[in-house]
This record gives sequence, structure tokens and C-alpha cells, in this order.
Amino acid sequence: MKKMVLAAAVLAVMSSTSVMAKEWKQIRIGVEGAYPPFSWTEPSGEVKGFDIDMANALCAEMKAKCTLVKQDWDGMIPALMSRKFDAIIATMDITEERKQKVDFSQKYQHVPASFAAKKGTELKLDKEFMNGKVVGVQRATSMDSYITDNFPNATIKRYGTYDEAYLDLKAGRLNYVLADSAALESGLFQKEGGDAYAFVGPKLSDPKWFGEGAGIAVRKADKDLKEQFNKAILALRANGKYKEINDKYFKFDVYGN
Repeated sequence: MKKMVLAAAVLAVMSSTSVMAKEWKQIRIGVEGAYPPFSWTEPSGEVKGFDIDMANALCAEMKAKCTLVKQDWDGMIPALMSRKFDAIIATMDITEERKQKVDFSQKYQHVPASFAAKKGTELKLDKEFMNGKVVGVQRATSMDSYITDNFPNATIKRYGTYDEAYLDLKAGRLNYVLADSAALESGLFQKEGGDAYAFVGPKLSDPKWFGEGAGIAVRKADKDLKEQFNKAILALRANGKYKEINDKYFKFDVYGN
């Protein structure tokens, strides 16, 4: 009996060690493909952008074979939980609400949010001024939560992608769009007719709504995968690869302070 108990204990330890030591040589990564410059979809169907280059560089550093899986934003976390993929690299802010469902790596970028509007548009961030103002956000984002919590009397229009919001802003159906400042630069200001629009109001980075930066989301059980991503992010910062990718898309260090 003692030998059987000992054997069972050894097998349990070996099993536990095996789980802890999982190397994750095959990783499926959920990406969006609709949030330039972080990700966008070419006419050919190829997904490109900062998040895509980061995903590929992280996988190379981890010596893992990665498959990118395109997923609509509002289905990202459900798809992760149902094992459609193993991680999310899609400019997902690390917030307390999301941490109830998933785990995150350390941040890999941190860009403040901003309002954009037609040049000359006034903005005051108080409830009386925002009463009845029409604000466009992407559904289920930090920006959505910020407007919902702070300005309940504003009219909030929620979109599947920001490209849809930009079209409505240009058509006069929105007073403002709230998004990552870098996304507004690339997706609105630098496009045709974008010179008619500008940032209005302050940059927004309150961690209550905008978290600690964007991290890589994984299932809570996959602590080993999270740690591999953490080590890889630090390695890319140290060896210059992060800066190389950063400078391809931004004129500032998108990692933040």
C-alpha cells in the first residue's frame, strides 16, 4: 500500500512539473485587423500593423510557431475562453473588469485616449456640457466604459470598428469620437479629408477606465504562457527589436512611462 501511495505521489509531482514546464511551442494568437496603426486588414486579407509585428517578434523570441487568428473585437475574450486561440494581442487595456475574466502579461504599450472632432469644436468634460452630445466609440472598449460611467446623458453610439465611427463623424452624425490617440492619428487625421479634424480636450489615461496599458490576455490557468510573454517583452525592449517595430509606426515611444 505504501509503495502504491508513493508511486501515486511521484506521478502527481511529475504531472504538476510537466504542467508548470509547458513550453508553448505552438501558440494561436487572436488579432483584430481593424484598428490602425495597431492592426488593419489589407485588400488581400493579410493583417498588418504594430500588434501584428509585435506578435511575430514575440513568437520569434519565444522560439514558438504562432498562428494569427482574426477575430472581431467584441468577441475577443469569449473566443479566448472557448479556446479558439491561446492569447490576445489586440491593444487590449489591462483593466480590473477584464482581470476578473482573464490574466494579462505586463504591458507592451500604453497610449492615452483622446477625443477627436471637427476643427474648432469646443469640448468641456462636465455632465452639463456633454448632455445630448453624440459620441462615437468602439463597442466594449475602455472608451465605451469611460463615456458610459462619466457622461450618462450623452448620446453614445457604439460601433463594431472605428472606421464606421469615423465615417459618421465626417457625415456630421457625431460630435466626437473617443479612441486611442495613435489610432486617431492613423485612422482619421492621416486619411483623405482628415486635415479637417483635430484632437480636442485633454489626453485621458485614468487607470480606473484605461488600465495600466495594453497587455497580452491569456486564460487564467495559463500562467506559464503569461510568463513566457513577459520575458519576451523585456527581451525585445532590451535587444532593440521593440524600438525597431515602434519606429516603423510611431514618432514616440509607444511603451509609455
